[in-house]
Amino acid sequence: MLLVRAIQVMKPGGPEVLESVELPRPVATPGHVVVRVEAAGVNFIDTYQRSGAYPLPLPFVPGKEGAGQIVEVGEGVEDFVEGEGVAWAFTAASYAEYVLVPATDLYVVPEDVELDMAAAVILQGLTAHYLVTSSYTVLPGDTVLIHAAAGGVGLLLTQLAVARGASVIGTVSTEDKARIALQAGATHVLRYDEMADVSTELPVAVRELVPEGVHAAYDGVGRTTFDGSLASLRRRGSMVLFGAASGPVPPVDPQRLNRAGSVFLSRPTLSDFIATADEREWRSSDIFHGLALGDLSVRIDHGYALEEAAQAHRALEGRLTSGKLLLHP
Repeated sequence: MLLVRAIQVMKPGGPEVLESVELPRPVATPGHVVVRVEAAGVNFIDTYQRSGAYPLPLPFVPGKEGAGQIVEVGEGVEDFVEGEGVAWAFTAASYAEYVLVPATDLYVVPEDVELDMAAAVILQGLTAHYLVTSSYTVLPGDTVLIHAAAGGVGLLLTQLAVARGASVIGTVSTEDKARIALQAGATHVLRYDEMADVSTELPVAVRELVPEGVHAAYDGVGRTTFDGSLASLRRRGSMVLFGAASGPVPPVDPQRLNRAGSVFLSRPTLSDFIATADEREWRSSDIFHGLALGDLSVRIDHGYALEEAAQAHRALEGRLTSGKLLLHP
């Protein structure tokens, strides 16, 4: 039996519960391929699952996203071959040297896109794509509010919104992140770390820039920014809550949407926007094509060895990143 390295969670807790272990190498099953992992993406959902906020059966190997080369093809898989570079966005146990990936979650990586870049972009790129095209369809002339605009999703979301003709007001927590968000195309950047009360000061700052409010607010931060985001919307604006980096938002009285100007509130998730082969092809090809042409830029903040997964989680949870974190098995 061939043993390979992986990161395992034996019990929920802080980053210290991420243990380096040896496990049997996966074997291709019908409808699946085995991939040698070149890079695994580190995302907030990994920290939620590790902490127990999103409980999983124990023990488990975290990680949902990555890229690498196919080394074994299972029965019934016809569209992929050994040696092909692929990425995936929704497959469990990706913090490992090898991963078993269903063919329905595979995306062929074009030869002119590096596997590191593919791993850095696939999950957050697909997320940013559905946010600007489907959760709220950004149109030329729109003004949108994007929280954590220098983060992994935020940078891609900013670029895609600007490419669609929108003006972006980004929020960040440091001067360095403000510079990065502006480089990505944000028109204005607000420092919410300098606000004593984001829920009241953020809408005031937004309306000084756009008196009528923004067409849409994209909020992946959650608890600390939700009230301010809602109050920043124009009449019939859209509040798109897609994450909870600062913690979950408490239950919302629907009457608040009425009082805010008949606004819309959605809490989307990626799986519902890559539900068909056509959707997956549309979104991934747009993202990879943008990378290959240089129209879309991905910032890799840091690459860690597999055994340094705990350090990567601490950096992500501590808001110490501006861009993507990768693990390199």
